[in-house]
Amino acid sequence: MKKAFVVLATTLSISGAFAQNAATPAAPSSAAVEAGVAEHQQRVEERIAFLHSTLKITPDQEALWKTFADQMRTNGQSMGELFKQRAEGQSTRNALDDMKEYAKITQVHADEMQKLVTAFEPLYNSFSADQKAIADKTFRHGAPERGGNGGKRPKNKHNSQAKPADAAPAASDPAAQ
Repeated sequence: MKKAFVVLATTLSISGAFAQNAATPAAPSSAAVEAGVAEHQQRVEERIAFLHSTLKITPDQEALWKTFADQMRTNGQSMGELFKQRAEGQSTRNALDDMKEYAKITQVHADEMQKLVTAFEPLYNSFSADQKAIADKTFRHGAPERGGNGGKRPKNKHNSQAKPADAAPAASDPAAQ
């Protein structure tokens, strides 16, 4: 009897887990989506302010800085709009639509990043040696001041050796755009 009870309890708990995984998450409300877009834009503005201060932008560099910061804002708006559309269509999308939507977001992100690199290059080239050193450290993925682990990937069963991350600008983070 005791064994039957254990088997029954185990069966019920496993079936409950499957039922939870099969449930379709509710689509976020439009107010929640709008709040998320506004929060995203706020993070972009905070990142711009942080970089301006950290990189010690000089008055002579302001025009180049403005071009770069405006591109960050544009990227943030583009990505925010795509994620908004994705969230709003969540309940009606099938697996194929979901993959297509993700491919579209990935392509737009790549295109926007190229524009950001184009805007950053003349600014970076105008930097003093000290500014370049600060930029190199600040923009490195996984930099300790960004909560990372110094650009190293954590060891896991699929990645037995820590490898350095690429040194792409931190502004490429979806959260920073």
